[in-house]
Amino acid sequence: MTKHADLLVIGGGSGGLAVAIRAAKLGAQVTLFEPHELGGTCVNRGCVPKKAMWLAAELAEAQGMARAVGFDVAPGTLDWPVFVARREAYVLRARNSYANRLRELGVEVIPELAYFLDAHTLRAGDADYSAPHLVIATGSRARPFGLPGAEFVIDSDGFFKLDALPRRVGIIGGGYIGVEFAGVLRALGAQVEIFSRSGLLSHFDADLGSELEAQMQVAGIGHHARCAVRGVARDDGALWLDCAGHARHGPYDCVINATGRVPNVASLQLDAAGIRVNDRNGIVTDAFENTSAQGVYALGDVNGKVALTPVAIAAGRQLAERLFNGKPGAHLDYRNIASVVFSHPPVGSVGLSEAVARREFGDAVHVYKTRFTPMLWSLAGREGKTFMKLVCAGAGERIVGLHGIGPGMDEMLQGFAVAVHMGATYADFLKTVAIHPTSAEEFVTMA
Repeated sequence: MTKHADLLVIGGGSGGLAVAIRAAKLGAQVTLFEPHELGGTCVNRGCVPKKAMWLAAELAEAQGMARAVGFDVAPGTLDWPVFVARREAYVLRARNSYANRLRELGVEVIPELAYFLDAHTLRAGDADYSAPHLVIATGSRARPFGLPGAEFVIDSDGFFKLDALPRRVGIIGGGYIGVEFAGVLRALGAQVEIFSRSGLLSHFDADLGSELEAQMQVAGIGHHARCAVRGVARDDGALWLDCAGHARHGPYDCVINATGRVPNVASLQLDAAGIRVNDRNGIVTDAFENTSAQGVYALGDVNGKVALTPVAIAAGRQLAERLFNGKPGAHLDYRNIASVVFSHPPVGSVGLSEAVARREFGDAVHVYKTRFTPMLWSLAGREGKTFMKLVCAGAGERIVGLHGIGPGMDEMLQGFAVAVHMGATYADFLKTVAIHPTSAEEFVTMA
């Protein structure tokens, strides 16, 4: 016997929960399939526990600066088990909150793996389910290492299973995951080296990667650029990492693979529903999250557009509005999505990089940059400066890209993202009276 609903959602992560909750609020009968913990990667093995670790690292750095400015304190080390217990308790509260919300809204949760029998029928466990609308929101997983010594390497999931601070760490990958882990581990006391094929944060504005590298060098984080990793080996109780054409590097107590993520599609049997994927195994969707199968949609990391939790949530809510609230034009605008890397210090970016802007607007691009020493850093004698950049285009100098690195960048970016999204110009920024003394004022005073 087949069970029927208005909407079937595969995946209980950020995107799946968003579309399920909004659809249920709009009166739809919803069934959600999630064989693991509610909340997906973000809540359980991603942005939430990562931000908790980042906050602990921030406190570790703050101890040193407090002593430098005159406080009679002796910086201490993090009691790892105590902190992890607090972190996991926070994660559990988030999961329970989602479970309670789904129950209140009458969303049926099936704790089973679901896969397609055809475009409108799923099988989960020993039962079949059908609906006129099906959403795939199965997220992504860490990219497998796939080289000799994979058994000695952990990924981002393994990072959150560490029961103590590793003393010596090698990190493979210079993207946002790699630099975030590097900053956290170094601030908490580990010796850290990063290995990457190119510079740091290669998908961001080029100045951000170079500025972050300079800051990480000051912090004592090593970076081996242009390193094609050949494998990892264990020798005399330690781990060693090989780069093509380079000498062996190490020793390390822990090696982390942070080379990106891949869509979770292997178990879905997409062929049975006629759903196309691209050459990166992301599900192909149009601007309205439609797949190649009528009535089947994909959102979040699994469609490979923008792998950010707020993007999945926003796309899910817009899809529910379109399907169940009479808004046929509702869809997410993927332009000018703000993004923060929780490195040390944090990096923020919204809009176009300088390189992309020049490809799009040519000689009509004008760039403004500034560096500034934050007051606390100056008081504490800490080396380094913030870096902020405006990328403007056209005769009116509309701001098409805003980028920065420095303390507080994670919080200040949200408001500036609103201005960029609304089409603010360089002149608009200069007309805005600065808040002094802050780092944020640099965005409205740079010339």
